[in-house]
Parts: sequence; C-alpha cells; structure tokens
Amino acid sequence: MRWTVIDSPIDRLSVAVDESGVCGVHFGAVDGAGEVAEPEPMLAAAVEEVRAYFAGELTDFTVPLSVRRGSDFERAVWQQMSLIPYGEMRTYGEIAAAVGDPGAARAVGVACNRNPIPVIVPCHRIVGAGGKLVGFGGGLPRKRFLLELEARVALQRAWQ
Repeated sequence: MRWTVIDSPIDRLSVAVDESGVCGVHFGAVDGAGEVAEPEPMLAAAVEEVRAYFAGELTDFTVPLSVRRGSDFERAVWQQMSLIPYGEMRTYGEIAAAVGDPGAARAVGVACNRNPIPVIVPCHRIVGAGGKLVGFGGGLPRKRFLLELEARVALQRAWQ
C-alpha cells in the first residue's frame, strides 16, 4: 500500500492505493504518509480526482477501488452508497431497506463508519431520518461541507 497526503478544504487527507486501486482515504495525515512529489500513476490519478472533486469539477469518481475487507452487509452498504447520485442524500433507513434489512438503520451507520474510502465512496450522503445531519467519522462539520459543496455544484450545473 502506498500513501500520499494532500491538502483539501476539509483539512489534510491521506489517500492510499494498492496494485488494484484506491484502498483508503483517511482524514488527516496517516503516520508515515507524506506528500509524494511524483506519485505513481494510480496514486496520481486518485489525487487528481480528489482535487477535481473539491474544485467542483468532478461529480463521479472513476478511479478503480480496492476494497479487501468488510462483512457482506458492510460491502452491500458501501455499494449502495456508491449508487447515491452526486448532490443527493439517502437516509440510513433507506439504505437498510435497499440492502434488504429495513430494520438495520443503526447497522448501516456502523458500516458507514467503517467505510475505508470516504469521500470517494460517499458515506457523507447518508443522513438521519428527515434529513437530519447525524454521524460521520470525519466529524459533522466535514459532512456539512461535503453536502453543501455537492448541493452548490449540482445547482450550478442545473442552471447552466
């Protein structure tokens, strides 16, 4: 696994790739990770897409992902997260129903917290009942920022 650290509007992010794709995004700098002057192509592509996302230029990540952990339930939740369109939100209950367990809203929250690739796999798009802003491993201010960024960009694109 190879890491790099990049600056973003929500503080530093550590991004990791392995031989198959992006395998980790962490808020803050991961021990031993630093900015890489000339990252390998896959890491460079991931960094480029993350920067384009924060600039409002990218609404769909295309970098390959490498998820090698997680229970079947967690993987199903992460897959459902990936299906939420840019600028939209779903509730924990809606995701639970989508994975076939309508009573598992809390378990969806746990799966969101274990998401190894936040931002790229958009766990920030999952909110509480009634659209309430709850739960996010990176903290609610970061979640709010990401949701506001996407709402603003989606509106700008719709009005062009």
